[in-house]
Amino acid sequence: MPGVVRVPPQARRILLGNSLSAIGSGLTMPLLIIYLGEVRGLGLTIGGLVVASMAVVSLAAFPLVGWASDRRGPRPVLMTGLLVEAVGVALLGTVTSVGAAFAVGTIVALGGAMAWPAQSALLGRVTSQEARQRVFGIQFMLLNLGLGVGGIVSALVVSESDPQTFVWLYLADAATYLLYFGVLLTMPGVGVGRVPAAKAGTTEGGARDAPASGMRQVLADPILRRVLLIALVLLMSGYGALEVGVPIFITVINGFSVSWVGVSFAVNTFTIVAAQLLVLRFIAGRSRSYLVLAVAIIWGLSWILTGASLLAVPAVALVMVLVASGVFALGETLWAPVAPSLVNDLAPEHLRGRYNSTMSLVWSISSIIGPGIAGLMLGAGLTVEWIVVLVAGCAAAAVMAVRLRGVLSAKLDGRVPA
Repeated sequence: MPGVVRVPPQARRILLGNSLSAIGSGLTMPLLIIYLGEVRGLGLTIGGLVVASMAVVSLAAFPLVGWASDRRGPRPVLMTGLLVEAVGVALLGTVTSVGAAFAVGTIVALGGAMAWPAQSALLGRVTSQEARQRVFGIQFMLLNLGLGVGGIVSALVVSESDPQTFVWLYLADAATYLLYFGVLLTMPGVGVGRVPAAKAGTTEGGARDAPASGMRQVLADPILRRVLLIALVLLMSGYGALEVGVPIFITVINGFSVSWVGVSFAVNTFTIVAAQLLVLRFIAGRSRSYLVLAVAIIWGLSWILTGASLLAVPAVALVMVLVASGVFALGETLWAPVAPSLVNDLAPEHLRGRYNSTMSLVWSISSIIGPGIAGLMLGAGLTVEWIVVLVAGCAAAAVMAVRLRGVLSAKLDGRVPA
């Protein structure tokens, strides 16, 4: 088994900052709809529309974020995004009207849309090819650890009958973004400025051969197009279904208490934190296309297990749903390091921001389509059919992953050292 690749010092600082902001996100992320709908009395419908509008804002912003990251450098874009998100999150504590909810939601969404793809591009810039897979895996583990810690603190502090507790949580969340901003201040000159195309070197994707520039050159990369299509299908059948479908499946369909939704996501988070470093050791030097195939198989099995719970007695059904959440998490520990490292290995340096923002765009699209399908099918009582659709999506992604191997070089596929 290959030796463990060390994480570069600059990447460690970025991971530290991201961990701090993840704790803040964990404090507030699950509470937005409840806060707007119940605590501020705007109604759950308005709360849901605000969340949906935030997704639309992110979709519109991602192409501009990619351009700005390539033009000005990913670190300035990331720092700007952190400041914008800090302001927006702090303002959430002051929201009392529908108009303010949509306005502040837009600010938060813009900050998040700037920060996440810029962070991925910055990590890609400061990390060598052989270290990227490990770095992105550790990022995912620390993200989940931070979300878990923040969620526990939130559960201990927040009170639905006391709006001030929400205000303090949102202020604490904003402070964590400022802490991340402070960490990035210790990295002057890193991730700043434009990399001219002539000095950016070449990659093994198709973008280097394209005469066009900007996003047209990015979308001219045939390997990237394949990766994006696999990601879209797999994420719609994975995260997009998980976020909305599983809570409905647990509470409405199986009739369990809403508290078990939190337990299910806790199982998911704990599995990721416990397994990620072991998984990183296991996947070193292994085919990325086959690892994506493994993700598709694992997620498909998790949905089969979830669907099979309908045939069991309540106590057994509950255990099956919780185990399925853990199984799904194992697939996440493979996807999280492999997908972004492959995208960044494909990206020429002068287009790294656009490559990462395009992947973020796919994430957002899947997070709209996946929940939409779940809501429509489960609302219409098509529970079994919903499971079949998800398993079929995972199967389609598995086939595409096998075909991807045929167009990747051994180095891009991770089968030989970078």
